[in-house]
Amino acid sequence: MPKALLIYPEFPPSYWGYTFALDFVGKKASMPPLGLLTLAGMFPKEYQLRVIDMNVSPLTETDLRWADVVFTSTMIVQKDSLREVIERCKGIGVPIVAGGPHPTSFHDEIDGVTHFVLGEVEDIFPEFLEDWANSRAKPLYKPMKRPDITRTLLPRYDLIDVNVYGSMALQFSRGCPFNCEFCDITKLYGRVPRTKNNAQVLAELELLYNLGWRGPVFLVDDNFIGNRRDAMRLLPAIAQWQQTRGYPFSLYTEASVNLAEQEALMKAMVDAGFNMAFLGIETPNPDALLRTKKKQNTKEGEEDYLLNAVRRIQKAGLEVTAGFILGLDGDGEGAFDAQIQFIQEAGIPIAMVGLLTALKGTDLYRRYQQEGRLLEESTGDNVSISLNFETEMDRQTLIDGYERVLSTIYEPNLKNYFARCLTMLRHLKPTTHSVRRIGKTELLALSRSIRRQIFSKQGPAYVKFLVQIFKENPRLFPEAVRLAIMGYHFEKITSQRIAVYHFTVYLETELAAFKEAISQFAHTQSDRIGDVRTYVQSLSARVQAHYEEIHKDFRYSVRDALDSFHQHVESHLKQLEGAFPR
Repeated sequence: MPKALLIYPEFPPSYWGYTFALDFVGKKASMPPLGLLTLAGMFPKEYQLRVIDMNVSPLTETDLRWADVVFTSTMIVQKDSLREVIERCKGIGVPIVAGGPHPTSFHDEIDGVTHFVLGEVEDIFPEFLEDWANSRAKPLYKPMKRPDITRTLLPRYDLIDVNVYGSMALQFSRGCPFNCEFCDITKLYGRVPRTKNNAQVLAELELLYNLGWRGPVFLVDDNFIGNRRDAMRLLPAIAQWQQTRGYPFSLYTEASVNLAEQEALMKAMVDAGFNMAFLGIETPNPDALLRTKKKQNTKEGEEDYLLNAVRRIQKAGLEVTAGFILGLDGDGEGAFDAQIQFIQEAGIPIAMVGLLTALKGTDLYRRYQQEGRLLEESTGDNVSISLNFETEMDRQTLIDGYERVLSTIYEPNLKNYFARCLTMLRHLKPTTHSVRRIGKTELLALSRSIRRQIFSKQGPAYVKFLVQIFKENPRLFPEAVRLAIMGYHFEKITSQRIAVYHFTVYLETELAAFKEAISQFAHTQSDRIGDVRTYVQSLSARVQAHYEEIHKDFRYSVRDALDSFHQHVESHLKQLEGAFPR
């Protein structure tokens, strides 16, 4: 029986990885690798399958030596971990097959992969497996058309331990009817959303239920309401399934802002057990929205359309989380205060604010190429303090403003964050089945939250927030605790992101000072070379001390800059020593 090892490379720490929040509830990763589990469902029964999620457990040499073939699926931000997996596979001679959004866009830049199976693979994967079994597999497989996902088989959730994850994940649809300039979703999945049928989705829910899962389930669709007709067809079926089982799952998803105009749809979502929706709000600046082809976020004659939309969704019973972008063409220096004001006033506790990035394959990427503004490929990390294109706004002004927005909405004392939580909960319409149950996990989370947050800088705002909620609406107290823990995570991520950026700036400053010092030493006598070495030792010690101030999980992001710094120092030192041989 052939042995296939399905490996999910590591994600770097991020806002949506919930690294610092998961520890409160004893979980190891936010969500399972749904793409790989879906792929696992396509294997014939004669295959032995194992799944290694490197975000949960390390990949061992024993794992690799067990496998006849390795399969990986990655997003762009996982590229460094994928590179390590490729090297390890090459080291022991096991073939590696790569797919997912990252290889689909960048396969021509990824070395060491034996076979690429790109795009949506339902139609081509059987062909690949047959070719591989008969030793005639080609280097690259790419589908000729988008598959009918009503034929997609059940994901193999049984191959993982569901209890190590903070949430489960399933997919209802692929594609989005909108064509935002910066987004690659329509390029990957098309503009005509394709959906699974009711029976498929209910079967996936039933499988998770039978495996013992209880709690959050993320419908990972990039726009759950992209096909509103099919969403309305599915939701009553989910509601009935949930009601029969006492609402074991709390559901959440991504949707476009026009959800606010669909009262029947919002009610159907709430009835089905949805309690949260992520919206791509991007900016309250209508000019910037129109220039990036996001007209659906504007409404002629309604000045506060986005704020009103958020409020309508909250009042329907859905918490709004949202994505925001700074650096869009059309943004002026007032964009920073406008973002802060909107996020605070709307009551969006979980606001992911990122700098614009030009992703390969998007309309924005092509436009910047044509305009000569593209500088480098995107890292895929939309919350790193870096830019891969020439901005309309002064570059440093944009970076400084972005840092100010982050450090304001997630300041160390979390005062602004808890103010947003209070605003949201005061507008949120609670329902019987959306109120979080209090069990062992929730009590553990509360205990750890009190120990870590009450005596920290967050303490005063934390206590005030929890007391106010307990007084105003004690039914929402478990939600308040969840939000407090999320705030802890977001503040940690933000402070470390900013620390990483400041460290890279610090390295540039120290390197410039070093070059100036070396140029002065070059005109001195050879007996002063000892002073140069002392200076370099002192410099290295200072740099190392600053480096160690960065949390160990974030140091990966500055290693290249640190290595480059040391290489420059060593090179200049050798040149100087060569000028004064012993």
